[in-house]
Amino acid sequence: MRRALRLMRVFIGATISAQLEYRANFLGALMGTLVATGTSLFALGLVLGQPGTTGVGGWTLREALLVTAFYLLTSGFIAVFIRPNMSKIAEAVRTGNMDFTLLKPIDAQLNVSTRNVDILRFPDLLIGAGLMVYAASGLTITASGMLGGTLLYLSSLVIVYCIWLALSTTAFWFVKTQNATELFQGVFSAARFPSTAFPAPVRAFLTVVVPIAFITTVPAQALLGRLTLTQALASPLVAAVLFAATRWFWLKAVGSYTSASS
Repeated sequence: MRRALRLMRVFIGATISAQLEYRANFLGALMGTLVATGTSLFALGLVLGQPGTTGVGGWTLREALLVTAFYLLTSGFIAVFIRPNMSKIAEAVRTGNMDFTLLKPIDAQLNVSTRNVDILRFPDLLIGAGLMVYAASGLTITASGMLGGTLLYLSSLVIVYCIWLALSTTAFWFVKTQNATELFQGVFSAARFPSTAFPAPVRAFLTVVVPIAFITTVPAQALLGRLTLTQALASPLVAAVLFAATRWFWLKAVGSYTSASS
């Protein structure tokens, strides 16, 4: 574990040094972040702006903003840590560079998952965290709620990582995985609203088929002290099952890899 953390620190340091050579790109990335944030808040405002509407799916404005904050924070996590790495798996398989990755004396999954970071999208995380502080400032949050929300949100990040890795791993057979990841990103956009804002069939889909509800709604419920024991246990269980399944899928894909030059 210590060796893995040391390697991750080296990877991140090298990537940041390379990206800081193009500081002008920071402004473009910041503009993209502000547009994405504005889109999320605008969508929430459209729902709340309907006549007679005082909340979203039983959630008040502040509570719904808490869910949106988790969505923006997760989007930032994807932009900074996940997408820069997962987007390169298909390219490595196509060009044959995956050969060198598999030959290195480090676990290949760890390597492809931590090799790159997009520091230019770091403001995404700050904006998500800032919105969360603003939303929580008008709500009653207990210490136990904060602890539960933090732990369940960590589980949700594992879920997001596993979904992206599973989709990206299909590149060993299909090479191009951009359509699959874009499809997930489209479904993930529903996570900006509380899951109770959707009809029952959609809510079931976002909980059982694609566990989007566990990423934003469940941590928000934990912060607010509304979480049942079943929900509290379900999130880490889903994360653990997905991690084990994704690890198995990755090893199976690597075992079937025959190199682009074969």
